[in-house]
Amino acid sequence: MEKIYVTGYGIISSLGRGVPATLEALRNRRSGIGPLRWLETIHSHLPCAEVPFSTEELRELAGIPAGNITTRTALMGMIALEEALEQAGWHVNRPARPVLISGTTVGGMENTERYFLDFMENDTKNDYILAHDCGVCTQMIADRFGGFDMLSTLSTACSSAANAMIMGADMIRTGRTSFAVAGGSECLSKFHLNGFNTLKILDKDPCRPFDDTRAGLNLGEGAAYLVLESEASVKARGVKPICVLSGYGNACDAYHQTASSPEGDGAVLSMNKALTEAGLKPGDIGYVNAHGTGTPNNDESEGKALMRVFGADGVPPVSSTKSFTGHTTSAAGSVEAVISILALLHDFLPVNLNFLHPMEMLSFGPVTDERPVRPLRHVMTNSFGFGGNDTTCIFSKI
Repeated sequence: MEKIYVTGYGIISSLGRGVPATLEALRNRRSGIGPLRWLETIHSHLPCAEVPFSTEELRELAGIPAGNITTRTALMGMIALEEALEQAGWHVNRPARPVLISGTTVGGMENTERYFLDFMENDTKNDYILAHDCGVCTQMIADRFGGFDMLSTLSTACSSAANAMIMGADMIRTGRTSFAVAGGSECLSKFHLNGFNTLKILDKDPCRPFDDTRAGLNLGEGAAYLVLESEASVKARGVKPICVLSGYGNACDAYHQTASSPEGDGAVLSMNKALTEAGLKPGDIGYVNAHGTGTPNNDESEGKALMRVFGADGVPPVSSTKSFTGHTTSAAGSVEAVISILALLHDFLPVNLNFLHPMEMLSFGPVTDERPVRPLRHVMTNSFGFGGNDTTCIFSKI
């Protein structure tokens, strides 16, 4: 099977702008979760992981003039994408038939919320209606750089960005392109915060994934993109690949609209599919970046799934980095893919912050020591969406 190479990656999250800031925060155990600064809401008591820039500052960082209609989701996407394209040598040697696949669910919702009363009473803000749609955010991100032959927008909730990576890899393997940029971007909104709060799955304290006292998740925002290329494209453009997207799998157990199945059936299917495609055995995986939301349901379900796939005594080091970035929802798959790649390249285990109390039904506890027992060669990352849409990706050293 044709190899899918990663030749660039970019990220912005509550940990900061760019890969260096992200790596520094991970190595120094500095979480981005804290009090809300930018989102105006009556639920300001709920900790979240906001990108440390106002929308106006993001505009300046992205080089978008003040008068241009844009969204916070699109601005974060532009910033992350610029870093990914720069590393992949996009500006030096343009690829043939490039595509952009982006995952988001909120889209331009924050503007819709801000100007809703204006929409009802007059038409002075109607241009923002056009920026509401998820696909428009992808178009805005693409327009900032130009040159893409095809755009696509995926919305499968919290597995959106991971599924964008799968779609990009499949397009390369089927010959529809040799260069795919895939990931996701998601800003915080009232719709976002109120919806999760209504489900009663938000923690009023910093989240504690895989802890017996876990009480819910902390929402986050951010964007991340990976540049995926065929071997032929890598050679033709003369670029140095970073790692390989060696396997991936998607499954939908359709158990419940929001909850994971009790025994983690969909997660088991997605992890096994990814292992099979990568040609790996469970024992080859050196680290799992879990979906690990910190909710009672997810962590028990995912934990049981890991035990089913790896064996009760064979689960590799596992951690949830949502204790750093919060749950970036539609962007989580690519944000955590970048973190997993950093772990692979720098041979360290991102720790599971705030863990103190083991879960009795699990045979393992999450990572609290960043030193791996053996050098990392293959890392797995899970992203599970509402409705049971579960996705697993495996990244491997070259």
